[in-house]
Amino acid sequence: MQKLVEIVKFCHIYKNVINVQHALDNCMQNNQPLSTLIPNSDSDNIADDIKNTHATATALSRYIEVLLHASESPLTADDLKKHLMISQDEFDVALAVLEERLSHSVLTLAKTASGYRLQIKDSYSRIIHQVFPERQETLSQALLETLSVIAYKQPVTRSDIEHIRGVSVSSHILRQLFDKGWIMEKGHKDVLGRPALLHTTKAFLDAFGLTDLKELPELPDLENFKVDG
Repeated sequence: MQKLVEIVKFCHIYKNVINVQHALDNCMQNNQPLSTLIPNSDSDNIADDIKNTHATATALSRYIEVLLHASESPLTADDLKKHLMISQDEFDVALAVLEERLSHSVLTLAKTASGYRLQIKDSYSRIIHQVFPERQETLSQALLETLSVIAYKQPVTRSDIEHIRGVSVSSHILRQLFDKGWIMEKGHKDVLGRPALLHTTKAFLDAFGLTDLKELPELPDLENFKVDG
């Protein structure tokens, strides 16, 4: 009997979600704000309010998931709120629902400097590399060292990097970093020749799953190095 009750309850909730999904579709087609579907908090039936709000948040979370799937680049919270015409509170609730749903999926919601994106969980990377070895890019030690110096000591010049690493910096390595969009030139050092100052970019943060440079792990090996002023 208890099992039957659970099935009936599930079917009722599922039907509610589908109904809300249709309502959301109509809103999108008519360019109507999705917030109009959020139940009135003054309703006498609090239980229905909770149920309907959850159904709406679930449906909204699916729209967010669809947009993230379809986008070739990360989408910011402002992007998603604008496209779906929802408030910050509505977005926060829908995002929490999406994260909960993805906890049982092979995908995870990642927040980077450029916004939100969906990606395969790290626990599945091994099988991907086994089946598609050509997708695994190998970065040279010299490139990683050069990138690390720029990331931790920016802004730096080419000669600063050479001073820290103790070896000359290959133009090929810098070109690779520029081509990937991980570094950029911004400003010049006020010394003879006015060499360009190198900085990392948002694309660098995105590539390494960071939202801010403050999230970089500590590198004790670099702490003793000082860039000459």
